Amino acid sequence: MVNHFYVYCVDRDFGPFFLKFCTYFPYNAKLCINGHEWLKRQLTQHSIGFQALDNGVLSCENPAKAQALCEALSAQKIVALLRKWLRLLPHPFTPADRRAGYRYDVSILQAAFSLTQVLDRPVTGRAFFEEVIRENLDIGRPSQAQLIFEPRVTRRTPGQFRTRVITDGVIPSLHVDYKSSRIKQYHKQGRALRTETTINNTRDFSIGKNLRNLPALRTIGFQANRRLLNVQTVSHDCAIGEKAFDQVARPLARDGLRASALRCGEPRTHALLGALVLFSVQTQGFNNTQLRTQLARLLGEDPEQYSAGRMSYDLRRLRLHGLIRRIARTHRYELTDQGLRVAMFFNRTHARLLRPGLAEACAPDTTGQSALRAAFDHLQRLIDQRCEDLKLAA
Repeated sequence: MVNHFYVYCVDRDFGPFFLKFCTYFPYNAKLCINGHEWLKRQLTQHSIGFQALDNGVLSCENPAKAQALCEALSAQKIVALLRKWLRLLPHPFTPADRRAGYRYDVSILQAAFSLTQVLDRPVTGRAFFEEVIRENLDIGRPSQAQLIFEPRVTRRTPGQFRTRVITDGVIPSLHVDYKSSRIKQYHKQGRALRTETTINNTRDFSIGKNLRNLPALRTIGFQANRRLLNVQTVSHDCAIGEKAFDQVARPLARDGLRASALRCGEPRTHALLGALVLFSVQTQGFNNTQLRTQLARLLGEDPEQYSAGRMSYDLRRLRLHGLIRRIARTHRYELTDQGLRVAMFFNRTHARLLRPGLAEACAPDTTGQSALRAAFDHLQRLIDQRCEDLKLAA
């Protein structure tokens, strides 16, 4: 006996979709459409160029118009699609049944609302997403769920609340369960961050199942996506300055030449950056001898013992990293705008934040503790207490 049969169709406005019919009373049916396919068909009809990303859009000539087309997908258009194809396809209700008033009414079994953020640097996006996963493993707990969904969660709230990381091959995805619904976040085809809220039971949000409630569900779904991203933005530095940091703190190759890294915390690096911001080398630029003299003094060495070849190596490093440039038709150099910012930021951060901060945080116990040391001690006590409460080994 055939319990169900499927009909796969391609519509002019909606693209590919399918209908699933049950062959026994009460002859339930399921309509499955994809809003991204609707958008791609509409963009084609309006002669708007775009590049697809699987079932999403990678790029578009007119993003504002594309957004307007997305918002134009309404319950009325979905019902019209169903009525149109029911007139064309065989299904359990005969013409006599339809004349007697037996018709399909559309309710919402599942609705997914997604936000696709295309990344201009996919490798950085992957690193960002993996860091986000590590820092948000508790986002699905009942105490954290209200950060994403408005309804307050108590011990008596039914449903499942958890966070899972599922790895398919080398591609991880973050899943946050809320009652019967779920938020899924993953790195889509290595090009975009996809955040997708799937509502499996509209009653989770005190909303009816009729299709006319689609606008209310859309508001909830997209708000959940945005709230999750806001939580992640607050909890994680999204590495906007990663490129600038890597350009200085990592080895690089440029124009066939290699330059070693200018590592933060290395005495020679900080002495070199400190010499660059001295006023005496700012006015008319500097040459090998002038910078070598200043650098040797900052390192506590005899300038005569700091060789010209060693200084030439440092000048080459600074030039390849983009911190200095050579003045045309001379043997003199000048500091670039980026070089000035990098030198001041590295040295001030190291001298005024890292060294004194670590001294306060790691100093032996004293009677006159700093606020920073007191905060770290309080944190350690809370961690120890938590381990004791959970009966964890020391």
